[in-house]
Amino acid sequence: MIVVTGAAGFIGSQFISTLNQEGFNDIILVDDFTKVEKKGNYSDLVYTGKIERSAFPKWLKDNENQVQFVFHLGARADTAETNIELLNELNLDYSKTVWKLCVEYGLALVYASSAATYGDGAYGYLDSHDIVFNLQPLNPYGDSKNEFDKWVLQQERKPYFWAGLKFFNVFGPGESHKNRMASVVLHTFRQVSETGRMKLFRSHNPKYKDGEQSRDFVYVKDVCRVCFYMMINRLTTQSGLYNLGSGKARTFFDLVSATIKSMGVAPRIEFIDTPEDIRDNYQYFTEADLSKLRASGYTEEFTSLEDGIKDYVENYLL
Repeated sequence: MIVVTGAAGFIGSQFISTLNQEGFNDIILVDDFTKVEKKGNYSDLVYTGKIERSAFPKWLKDNENQVQFVFHLGARADTAETNIELLNELNLDYSKTVWKLCVEYGLALVYASSAATYGDGAYGYLDSHDIVFNLQPLNPYGDSKNEFDKWVLQQERKPYFWAGLKFFNVFGPGESHKNRMASVVLHTFRQVSETGRMKLFRSHNPKYKDGEQSRDFVYVKDVCRVCFYMMINRLTTQSGLYNLGSGKARTFFDLVSATIKSMGVAPRIEFIDTPEDIRDNYQYFTEADLSKLRASGYTEEFTSLEDGIKDYVENYLL
């Protein structure tokens, strides 16, 4: 039996779909299932049962002998969230509870970290444990993720296999409920469909021209393949923190242009000021160093930005 927290969310639901495609159907979905806007993400999945997030720790205590692997992908993922208590509750304290239960019952664990932990990139984007305690995230969300990474590295007792995956900018099917936090691909599709144009954030950093802010965009299907790899190869893969991006930074202009091309319309791009509530904490560049993931034995190629967007737009959004 496999447990997936955040199962009704973006990456969680897509990963369960991958598990189904690989023939794994004995899956327990953990999430807050009161949010009806997420129901479409799991309505067609095959699974054994659903457990409310708050009831999961007790459920695991009662059913641990049936579980082989836990994917803790649930989190408060709003990078603009300012409620520190909420972030500590969901991203830190709850994650500590899941970790301790996996240790107690001898369960392998993969959990969602984030590239937001790298802050402005002053220490680079290498998933080395040596820099974790020096990192300075730019927002409370990134802080909550980095605080858990730091806590994990300080633990004497660990699951026999664990991996903290630092997700970079993930896009793809299953994110329609994310509203403001959805990928720029989805925002572009919606804006262009409604208005015939796309508004991108203007650069407020003299080092970058408008539209040339760059991120490591990674297709959600690639993210799911890495998660699956970690599960299948847990006995031969070294535990630790791993970057999970495409390994190649691309500009927002590239992303929007590829989206518009896949829609089959003429590009009309405008620039607006970055909202003040995120302007000072904005990452202008991210790029995952994948050397540790490659050294672990993962050899699959990552989908190009253009091919990922083409699949997403043509086979899901359109």
